[in-house]
Amino acid sequence: MLELSDIELQQGAFSMNADLRIEPDQRVAVIGPSGAGKSTLLMALAGFLKPARGRIRWNGVDITEEAPAKRPFSVLFQDNNLFPHMNVAQNIGLGLRPSLRLSLDELKRVEHALSSVGLGGMSGRKPSELSGGQQSRAALARVLVQSKPMILLDEPFAALGPALKIEMLDLVAQLCDETGAGVMMVSHDPSDAKRICQHAILVADARAHAPVETSKLLANPPDALRAYLGE
Repeated sequence: MLELSDIELQQGAFSMNADLRIEPDQRVAVIGPSGAGKSTLLMALAGFLKPARGRIRWNGVDITEEAPAKRPFSVLFQDNNLFPHMNVAQNIGLGLRPSLRLSLDELKRVEHALSSVGLGGMSGRKPSELSGGQQSRAALARVLVQSKPMILLDEPFAALGPALKIEMLDLVAQLCDETGAGVMMVSHDPSDAKRICQHAILVADARAHAPVETSKLLANPPDALRAYLGE
């Protein structure tokens, strides 16, 4: 169980609050108007932004002060964060050890992750030798190899075309089904949320609201979300 208890997040003049719970295997979309704090919420969970108030707990254990690497989350940002001077296997290996001094077992985990995302045999390629969709798959493999119980996605597929984006969303859902990992996914596109997330957190009016069923939220959106969606 992920618990955000009486959380307040601040960045400059911006602030937002959250008090909610998420089951560890849930797939939850994070939706709302631009600038409402969706990415801010993920940054706080990942450990890159310390709450001004409140506590973050995972299965009852307080992780508010934990370093990002020690948290139960793996993170995939919009730009994929692939290093151009490293090959695909090295980029994925960074998810295990920044030193890249991998054991034989860890090297096998890298190869298995590559195979799982459809990049078997491409470990020696540089990111520049991959298509946009293949780069997204490589970034997803780095998340997968960490074997964390929850994945945080900050619109990593936004730059892909519609068909490729659907392909990547379906791959995320498949991998989560296979591994039992949960997902929190920031999205500006309601169709993305509906495709793989049964629940959604609305971030609006300086607050991250408790999860509700995605279909119900989008069928009867509150005013802030309705205005954002242009309805």
